[in-house]
Amino acid sequence: MSEDHDLCGPLSGLPLLEDLPPLEGRRVLVRVDFNVPLEPGREGSPPRIEDDFRIRAALPTLEWLSARGAAVTACTHLGRPKGKPDPRYDIEPVRARLAELAPNVSLLQNLRLDAGEEANDPAFVDRLVDGFDAYVNDAFASAHRVHASIVGPPYRMPSAAGRLLQREVEMVGSLLHSPPRPFVALVGGSKVADKLGVLRALLQRVDRLLIGGGMAFTFLEAQGHQVGRSIVDRDDLQSCQELLAVAADQITLPSDLVVLAPGGTVGVGDAGNGALAIVGTDVPEGWSGVDIGPETRRSFVELLGGAKTVFWNGPVGAFEDPRFAGGTEAVAQAIASGTAFSVVGGGDTTAAIDALGLADGVTFVSTGGGACLDFLEHGDLPGLRALRAAPNAPEHGRVAA
Repeated sequence: MSEDHDLCGPLSGLPLLEDLPPLEGRRVLVRVDFNVPLEPGREGSPPRIEDDFRIRAALPTLEWLSARGAAVTACTHLGRPKGKPDPRYDIEPVRARLAELAPNVSLLQNLRLDAGEEANDPAFVDRLVDGFDAYVNDAFASAHRVHASIVGPPYRMPSAAGRLLQREVEMVGSLLHSPPRPFVALVGGSKVADKLGVLRALLQRVDRLLIGGGMAFTFLEAQGHQVGRSIVDRDDLQSCQELLAVAADQITLPSDLVVLAPGGTVGVGDAGNGALAIVGTDVPEGWSGVDIGPETRRSFVELLGGAKTVFWNGPVGAFEDPRFAGGTEAVAQAIASGTAFSVVGGGDTTAAIDALGLADGVTFVSTGGGACLDFLEHGDLPGLRALRAAPNAPEHGRVAA
C-alpha cells in the first residue's frame, strides 16, 4: 500500500495505482473517458475522430499497468445511444486509434449501448467485471455519474484511481483545501439553473465571484435592470436575488455590455449579422446581450490579475462569434499571463483556451465540466466514494458499502 496518501486533503482514503496488489499476469479493467468528438465519414465510411486528446490522456495509466505485466482492457461510453444498439456510436473508430497508441490494450464495446450502464444495474456490473482481477477508474469526467461502470466494480474487487483521475482530484480538490488568497472565481455560460449549486458553494470559499455570460442577465434582472431579449432564467430570479442579498460584497456583475440589435444573429466565423452597441447595465427593448463591455473587461482583468487562486468555468460572451469573443479573450489572457494557481474547467471554456493557444499558461485544465462543478459543489463524487469503499483502500478512508 502506498504510504504517501494525503490524510486530510482531496486524496484522503483514495486508493492509487500503487495500492493495487501485484499485477503480473492479472487482468485489469480500466474505466476511461474516450467520449471523443466524431465527424461523419465520407461515402459510407465509418466516423472519424476529430480530437484524440482524451485517448492520449489515459496513456500514462494504461502504460503503467502494462509495464507491470497486467493484461489491460479499457471500457468507455461514447455519445448518448440511450441503452440500445446504434451504429452512430459504435466504438470501432476509437478502438482503431487506441490500437495505434497502446497496441497491448483492448477496448470493450460502448458501455451505453446496454441500458444497464446508466441504470447502474448490478447484473450489468457482474457481467462487466467477470474474469477481471482489478479495476481502475481513470474517467474523472464521468465520476459524477452513478453509472454501473463507475460505482459498481470497486465494491467487488481491488480498485484504484488512475493517473488522470488522481491528478484531477489533486488539482480541483486543492481549491477546496486552503487555496492561496485572494481566491477569485469567474463563472459564465448561458444558464443560471445549471450552476446555482456551485455558485452557492463557491461563495463559501472565494473572496470574489465574477459572473458573466448569459447567466449574468438573470442576476441583472434580479437587480431590477432591463435585459431586453437576453437569456434569462426567470424561474431562478428569486434565487439570484437571495444570493445578491447575502453576498453582494463578493459578487461582481457586468457594468457594461455589448448588445446585438433586433433581428441580428450570433454565428460561427462570419455567419452572424446585425448592428452592435455598447450599453450600461440596461439592455434596450428588443436587443440582446452578447458579451461583457470594455469597462467590465478592465474590471475583471484587474481582479483576476490580483488573485493568487483562480477558477474559471464558462465563457463570458458568445465567443463562437468573433464579434463577441473580446470578453472571453480578455479574461483568458489575464488568467494565462498571471501568476495565480489557476484551474479551468468546462468544455466551452477549454475550447476557448485551446483556440487562443493559452492552455500552457493555465496551471490545470480539467477534463471534466460537470464533474468539476459537482466536485466543487459537494466536495466529493460518487466515483470517488466508490473507490474509497474498495477492499484495498487505505483504512482511514474506508467507506461501508
